[in-house]
This record gives sequence, C-alpha cells and structure tokens, in this order.
Amino acid sequence: MRIPIKTVQEIELMRQSGKILAGLISKLIKEVKPGITTLDLEKIAEEYLEKAKAKPAFKGFPSEDKGAEPYPFILCTSLNEQAVHAFPSLRKLKQGDILSIDAGVNFKGYFSDMAITVPVGKISEEALRLIKVNQQALYRGISKIKPGAFLGDVSSAIESWVEKNGFFVLKDLTGHGIGKKLHEPPVIFNYGKPKTGPKLLKGMCLAIEPIISTSTEEIEVLKDDGWTIVTANGCLSSHFEHTILVTESGFEILTSLEDL
Repeated sequence: MRIPIKTVQEIELMRQSGKILAGLISKLIKEVKPGITTLDLEKIAEEYLEKAKAKPAFKGFPSEDKGAEPYPFILCTSLNEQAVHAFPSLRKLKQGDILSIDAGVNFKGYFSDMAITVPVGKISEEALRLIKVNQQALYRGISKIKPGAFLGDVSSAIESWVEKNGFFVLKDLTGHGIGKKLHEPPVIFNYGKPKTGPKLLKGMCLAIEPIISTSTEEIEVLKDDGWTIVTANGCLSSHFEHTILVTESGFEILTSLEDL
C-alpha cells in the first residue's frame, strides 16, 4: 500500500481546496436552525461552490453497493441516528436534533474532505457531550501526526478517548488518504494500537474522521437509498473530519475554520 506524497505545488492546491471547503462549512453552520431543511443547505452549498469555481467531491461518487446509484448530492446531511451519507431532504430540522454535515471539494483536480456535527437549537446534555467528545477525539488523533509517527498512534488516540468517555467508535466507518482522488491509501481506522500501521512521512495528506455513537458499534445501511448509514439500535451518532497535511515537524489542518 503506497501512500502518495504530495509535491509543493500539489500541497498549495490542496490548501486552496481546503480553504474553500472550510468556508462552505462555516457558512452552512450559521444557517442551521429549527425550520430549515437540509435541501435548503444543499442549495446554499451549490451556490457557494459555483461562486468559488470549485466542484463538489461527493456528487456522482460511486457506491460500494452495486445496487445503489452514484451519490446524487453535494452534501451528506445526517441527523441524529444517521451516522453518515444521508441525503439532503425536505425534512425540517427541529430543536433538539443534531446534524452532521459532511462535504468535499474538488479544486483544480485536488480534493478536500470535512465534517462537523452541530446542534439544532437547544439539545440534550447527552447529545452535547457526544459532540464535544467526538470533536476532542478528532483533535487528539490529529495531535499524534508527525513524520516518523505511526498511523496506529492516531487511531489509538481516537479510540481511547472515545471509550474513556463512555461512547462507542463505529468501527466499520473509516478515514482515508486524500489528494488527486477523494479516497486514496491508506484506510484510517478509528481504533488500533500505537506503533502499528504505516509510518507517516512529510507530504502525506490524510482525512481523519472519527464517527461515534452513544451506545453501539453496530451500523446498518438503509435499503431504500443504499447510502444512508444509521446506528443499528437507533442511538445518536456524531461525525467530525479534517483534511490534514503531514509537515516537516508535525501537521497542518487544511480545512481549519480558524484561518477564515
């Protein structure tokens, strides 16, 4: 399994791709409120990407399920028990929901990928803690990234923090390498042991994305669309993701919201 190393020119294009995507996610976060539909968010995303002269990464992406059509939307908008890949719809958001927004950008042939889970109005303490722990797990994993570290160091940091806080990693859902393709090697598990797996090198780009739930590791794919993945017992799920560059001394978050 060869993990692509990006050139200086490729890294700059990925920075631009990541900045566009972070800007999109930042805009969408501000629009999340009771009464809006996820199709409303999809329309906002379409207009934003047109203005940015960037392409959506997910629309037309092939399904692993041979019976399902390619993914038909720009966004994945997953509510509550929906873990990933839920279609935007006419369903109105209501207070107490939690919404995971996952999006990708293709800018001049280079991809970025990002996800965030946000509350809709006032949410339960359990839901709030789930989101907080998930976000913390993402950054604990990212903090392990540097040349010479192992991918298992990242995976282990995520898993240990999630389990320490009483939540569950959805182990069948993984992160991935990213660059000229949305999904490149390696597969990045959200569980594992330190000092295992590939060694990280300067110039690698990784999409780190812990997806967790309140009470199960098990998932199911809804048969009606062949895409939407839900927790098997219907419990709440949360999803966070950043596109990361391995730098000379550590890491750079290419989809950072702080740089906008």
